[in-house]
Amino acid sequence: MKHRQPGPNGAHPDPGEAPGIAPHPSVIPKGSRVLLLNATFEPLAVVTAKRAIVLMLTGKAECVEAGLDGAAFHSESLTLPAPSVMRLSRYVRVPYRRTVPMTRAGVLRRDGRRCAYCGKRADTIDHVVPRSRGGAHAWDNCVAACRTCNSRKADRMIEELGWTLAVVPRAPDRAAGGILVLAVEPLPSWEPWLGATSAA
Repeated sequence: MKHRQPGPNGAHPDPGEAPGIAPHPSVIPKGSRVLLLNATFEPLAVVTAKRAIVLMLTGKAECVEAGLDGAAFHSESLTLPAPSVMRLSRYVRVPYRRTVPMTRAGVLRRDGRRCAYCGKRADTIDHVVPRSRGGAHAWDNCVAACRTCNSRKADRMIEELGWTLAVVPRAPDRAAGGILVLAVEPLPSWEPWLGATSAA
């Protein structure tokens, strides 16, 4: 591979860039994502495929599972399959965060994609106490719901409909595996590494 030369002011290129390697434009899908695990195999973050390759080339991470879509990175003398799951070579301590950002994908994953009202497959989320009636857009007021129940409930309280919740909505426990990837929709290949993301 070619090594980049210092710039005119003597500065070296960004160490986060891999020398002599670039994604093949017709092979790497736009928006490719990779699950990054800590050295202890705990889910840490979601990174782009290009960033994942840089981590591998610099010896900071290793591929645990390659993608199944045939994506690859090329250089003059090297072809690397784009990973789907990778692990850091050294343990990284993650700063503690008191709260976990709430997202639609996170609520669906927390509730196992099951409607909190009827138990059928959920494809949206609902505010238990409608926002029009003072309900907060928060973990403890949002549940997974099917479109039918969401439409029937509208801006009414569940007591007015005689409904009950199958579970009490709560913020996920940060200690549960994979909490950092609740902000995105997980790929099927990530599931074995995510573990339980149950509520606290």
